[in-house]
Amino acid sequence: MKKDYKISEPFFEYGPKCYMYGDTLLKIAKGLDKLSKKYKVDVILDVPDTEIYNIAKHTKRIHVYSQHMDSIPVGKGMGKTLPEAVKAAGAVGVMLNHAEHKLTIEEIEKAIKRADELGLATMVCADSVEEVKQIAKLGPNILVAEPTELIGTGKPADKEYVDEVIKVIREINPEIKPFPSAGITKGEDCYNIIKAGASASGCSSAIAKAENPLALAEEMIAAVRKAYDERVGK
Repeated sequence: MKKDYKISEPFFEYGPKCYMYGDTLLKIAKGLDKLSKKYKVDVILDVPDTEIYNIAKHTKRIHVYSQHMDSIPVGKGMGKTLPEAVKAAGAVGVMLNHAEHKLTIEEIEKAIKRADELGLATMVCADSVEEVKQIAKLGPNILVAEPTELIGTGKPADKEYVDEVIKVIREINPEIKPFPSAGITKGEDCYNIIKAGASASGCSSAIAKAENPLALAEEMIAAVRKAYDERVGK
């Protein structure tokens, strides 16, 4: 875990996967930058490696993450993602073990250690309560608990699951920020997740496929802000 990594609660994450790139993704990134300031909500944008430099260069508030990173050292590794290159391009963190790029527990552990060495934050995905327990013991900064079967379905995890994974994460390592996710399609979904005690909410496919992606992102970010303020009594 990168000990000095600062991200304020509540925060929001958008993962465009490979739906967006180039000028389209840059436009969204700039829009998220403005929404982050407007609602005082930190925003993580995890992007393809080819987009890191351009987006980091043209935004001020968002946290730019790579969508993946390998644990390799400088040297051999054709086709791999080098941690040093991710950082040099301007990323402040990395996502690991997404359902579309699964890793073994051993590889997750090695990748977290490499990220820690370089000062990169880690946001690691888990697809079951058991995997949440295993990964929490490895000390990532953020733990995304998203059942694979709900990803892209438009059906969020139920409150029982959300409550359980938050409890498990906090019992194992209270410094990890719990981020239950999957199936998020509207602001109400984000509101419910944050109100239940999560540090963050986020979305991928729904925003990427929306007729107006930034309008949907604003609906979600506003809901995150509202739910958190109600939860803490602001």
